Amino acid sequence: MKRVLTALVLVPFTVYTIFFGPQWFFILVATAMAALCFFEFSGLVEANGIEPPGLAGGLLGVTMMFDVSFIRLVAIGSLLLAMRLKDLASAMAHAAATVLGAAYIFGAWRCAIDLRAIHPNWIFYAVAINWAGDIAAFYTGKAFGKHKLAPRISPAKTWEGTLGSIAAAVVFGLAFRHWLLPQVPLWGMVALSIVTNIAGQLGDLTESALKRGAGVKDSGTMLPGHGGWLDRLDSNLFTLPVVYTALMFLNRSASF
Repeated sequence: MKRVLTALVLVPFTVYTIFFGPQWFFILVATAMAALCFFEFSGLVEANGIEPPGLAGGLLGVTMMFDVSFIRLVAIGSLLLAMRLKDLASAMAHAAATVLGAAYIFGAWRCAIDLRAIHPNWIFYAVAINWAGDIAAFYTGKAFGKHKLAPRISPAKTWEGTLGSIAAAVVFGLAFRHWLLPQVPLWGMVALSIVTNIAGQLGDLTESALKRGAGVKDSGTMLPGHGGWLDRLDSNLFTLPVVYTALMFLNRSASF
């Protein structure tokens, strides 16, 4: 019940922010989401026995909301911050974790801002395709799942659920194209939906691996029934950059 109630709040808020909120509000929300995810990521880093990035690392990551090229400055800043540690043997791991978190989380949310600048439909596509895939994976896996996908990382996931998720993503993509992105060629939407869905599933598995390595069930507790923000948005952190990169790769052609 908690999971449903949380979704009933998040979905309308997401739709408003993407389609109707002013640009400053969207950037504020994207930055806040990135900061919350980074805070939970920092906790996972600490649970893995590495000095966490913390507030300083988060402030470095925020610079990427201005431009992803700032990752160069994040790398320099992370190394400088690592020099303050008492145990210099952990400096490299600390700096690496900080850069990873900034690129993984803040870099993805910067892509969200860029996608909205292209058209709000694109960011909604990158987010909503995960909803369709997750629902299909759950019910397909429950009904037909026999072959484990990644038992060490996520024992409940199956290959059958994965294939059901991909199929649902293609159907969703074609419906989305018909109503909101008619300029996209049919083959392009099919290909993009498959790649985006796979990216989202890998994003989910990656975060599960981080949690398993840290020995925790959820990244946080702020979302009743969902765990933490990183638990809820892990797929988006992969799909947002993938969709944006695909559009850039296609050179912003008129057909896309």
